[in-house]
Amino acid sequence: MKLLTLSILFLSAGAALAQPAAARTDAAVLQQTVEQFLQVQTGGLPGKVGLSVGPIEPRLSLGACAAPEAFLMPGARAWGRTTVGVRCAAPSVWTVYIQARVTVQGDYVASAVPLAQGQPIVAAQLTTLKGDLTALPPGVATDASQVVGRSSNLSLPAGVPLRLDTLRSQQVVLQGQLVRLVSSGNGFSISSEGKAAANAAEGQTVQVRTASGQSVSGVARAGGLVEVAF
Repeated sequence: MKLLTLSILFLSAGAALAQPAAARTDAAVLQQTVEQFLQVQTGGLPGKVGLSVGPIEPRLSLGACAAPEAFLMPGARAWGRTTVGVRCAAPSVWTVYIQARVTVQGDYVASAVPLAQGQPIVAAQLTTLKGDLTALPPGVATDASQVVGRSSNLSLPAGVPLRLDTLRSQQVVLQGQLVRLVSSGNGFSISSEGKAAANAAEGQTVQVRTASGQSVSGVARAGGLVEVAF
């Protein structure tokens, strides 16, 4: 009887050893999930995009996952150094966060010469450089057309990347200025005069008070014109 009992114990132990270890999600799957996610997120960015993921802790023990899902935390974006979350809903439930870096090699606009505060910027004062856009201040101009005709809020030395939030458009209509209201359509054209109620740059909406005291809204254009739609 004792011999039979021992045989059963040995058989049970052998069966346990023969069972495969529980399936796990390895680091390669996590890296691929994050890379594919970032490729989609950066698809519309200008320039040449580079991605690096990890490092991922090789001893990380996560249960098997049928479809791991990558996501960004609220307020985060696929730009520069970032953190990507990967979560699993079945058959295991877990969430892990992985460090990543996105680089974007592209053109940006910088001052070729010192720029005076408030002076209209011309194309000859600009230069186009190449670099990692994610390493530059946010809102850097990437095309000279975004800058020409505008002015800087402060004086700048040569070689400074130009940020759009530090530039202002030239005013084409000034408060109190006598402007010409123009409107045209199918078979008609109307023109009258009025006084601008505020300053406005090209393309901005401005209120104009006519000689009769009526207030109308139109789009400011160069030369003291305001286009009105009826």
